[in-house]
Amino acid sequence: MKIVVAGALGHIGSSAIRQLPEAFSDVEVVMIDNMMTQRYCSLFNLPDGIKYHFIEADILELDLPAVFAGADVVLQLAAITDAASSFDNEDKVEHNNYNTTAKIAQACCHVGCPMLHMSSTSVYGTQKEVVDENCSAEELKPQSPYAETKLKEEHLLQDLAAKNNLKFVTLRCGTICGVSPGMRFHTAVNKFCFQAVMGQPLTVWKTALHQKRPYLALPDAIEAYKFIIKNNLFDGNIYNVLTDNLTVNNIIGSIKKYIPKVDIEYVETQIMNQLSYDVSNQRFKKQGFKFKAGIESSISETIKLLKSAGCNSIV
Repeated sequence: MKIVVAGALGHIGSSAIRQLPEAFSDVEVVMIDNMMTQRYCSLFNLPDGIKYHFIEADILELDLPAVFAGADVVLQLAAITDAASSFDNEDKVEHNNYNTTAKIAQACCHVGCPMLHMSSTSVYGTQKEVVDENCSAEELKPQSPYAETKLKEEHLLQDLAAKNNLKFVTLRCGTICGVSPGMRFHTAVNKFCFQAVMGQPLTVWKTALHQKRPYLALPDAIEAYKFIIKNNLFDGNIYNVLTDNLTVNNIIGSIKKYIPKVDIEYVETQIMNQLSYDVSNQRFKKQGFKFKAGIESSISETIKLLKSAGCNSIV
């Protein structure tokens, strides 16, 4: 089996390239990354017995049909993912994320390879308490330029499926958390863990403390990819993939179990709104997938990792 991972060295990709081969036999993993974030460490200590091939390149400049030839699946994880900062580099996010996804999808059409596409639950914006994939167009209100681009990518893939028989599946993922070789700390759970261990105040958006939002534990994300590939679930559908819906207050409560004293500093952000809602993952569960990880276990592992590295506040 040949698996191509675009954005292979990122938070999710660095874990996927290690764990996906466990589920399949005779695996070749082609890793593509432009090294924008210089996560060289994601390439260190890869498992033995797997045929790895790393390509350092901008996907927009690659001959993708040649790279994808003979591939059984392409995971599109290549993106500028910091939603909060996307307000300040909207054109760059649009150019990079949308065009990268478009080129990958067109190459998949060309070689007849299915595509696993990452979208985001941040495309939602609704007054309803619970939202699912069958929501109305009025409930799709992307909360950032990053999310706007993800919704645009979704429409593109649906169009390519209708016109060019693209085989794909789109996962609207919750905010990722958990330990990986290429992990980052710019999103809520991981950021709060780092701040708490360092004795810094947790920087919380003013409107977010009691708003529910979806979160995805990294082990659940990887298991979802395995499930889709094993079951050939490239049905052109959109699936919400998330471990749990939690408030920031819930997350802080979990952190306090390991670091009892934490302070909160409320900050402004352009993403702030007054909406609170649950995102349903029932459609994916009905396919037979079981979410087994927990956000609190991700918090525990992240705090343990940081403490083992000697992270602490300067006193």
